[in-house]
Amino acid sequence: MTDNSKSNLMHIGVLVVLFALFFILPVYHAGNMSRIMVLAVYAMGFNLLFGYTGLLSLGHAMFFAAGMYGFGLTTNLGGLPVPLAFGFGVICAGVLALVVGFLALRTIGVAFMIVTLMFAQTAYLVVLYFGTYTRGDEGFVIQQAQRSIAGIDLTSETGRYFTALLIFGICFLLIARLVQTPFGKTLVAIRENEERTRMLGYDSHRHKLKILVISGLFSGVAGATYALLFGYVGATFATVQYSIFPLVWVLLGGAGTTIGPLIGVFFMFYLINISSGFTDAYMLVVGVVLVLLTLFAPHGLAGLLRKKVLTWLP
Repeated sequence: MTDNSKSNLMHIGVLVVLFALFFILPVYHAGNMSRIMVLAVYAMGFNLLFGYTGLLSLGHAMFFAAGMYGFGLTTNLGGLPVPLAFGFGVICAGVLALVVGFLALRTIGVAFMIVTLMFAQTAYLVVLYFGTYTRGDEGFVIQQAQRSIAGIDLTSETGRYFTALLIFGICFLLIARLVQTPFGKTLVAIRENEERTRMLGYDSHRHKLKILVISGLFSGVAGATYALLFGYVGATFATVQYSIFPLVWVLLGGAGTTIGPLIGVFFMFYLINISSGFTDAYMLVVGVVLVLLTLFAPHGLAGLLRKKVLTWLP
């Protein structure tokens, strides 16, 4: 069996396991998995830029928030049906990523990190400035009646879980295919040695702009999905904290792996969930665990698996 065949089988197997979990897990944990799958889409979008291309963005929350507010505002204020509002949110994230990429990719290294952080902070301030519509830090709720498609209630446990699984599955398989294409291989080459990649005739700037837009689109999908399934839109999701989260998730799970973001979100979510049940200083526990993982598994959990056991892991 070829490495690509093993990879395809692994991706399908993950989706089968996630499907089966709904019928096994208690309601509380099934609800957690819905949230984890949505956030994993966000982490996967970030991973395309950071893990596969080597570009560290500290402003990805603006794309997540663009998808969220694009969906939420057009649903609440514009009265658009869910499919149109969802599409509008994703387009908002993609357009924002194109504009930011066009400007930010004029810089490299630390400067790129700082510029993306500045853009994200600007986006956050814009949300606060237009508080009449966005409700600022308080945010707003999308009514249950507005969160349905073709009579299917997406606020129910079943509707929420399988919608999250459907969107996660589509994004998961798309990314799995993307990294196997010549375009995906070129991204890895840019990450490893951009100068040599340019010498071979590849337009590295165009590739980086494309992947930044694609990354922004995936993040926008996650933001719109979060607003759709959980019914809340707030400025908190545009803060620097939500730009740092995907970086932590990807580092924990394994940068440059397709399964790493899901593992990272799952691990971080339950690490906080469990440790907060024992102590108020749960972030201290989280910090210690993160330091230990960084020391003993610097390539993340999936990276460790790829190094020790599954050498074919994409």
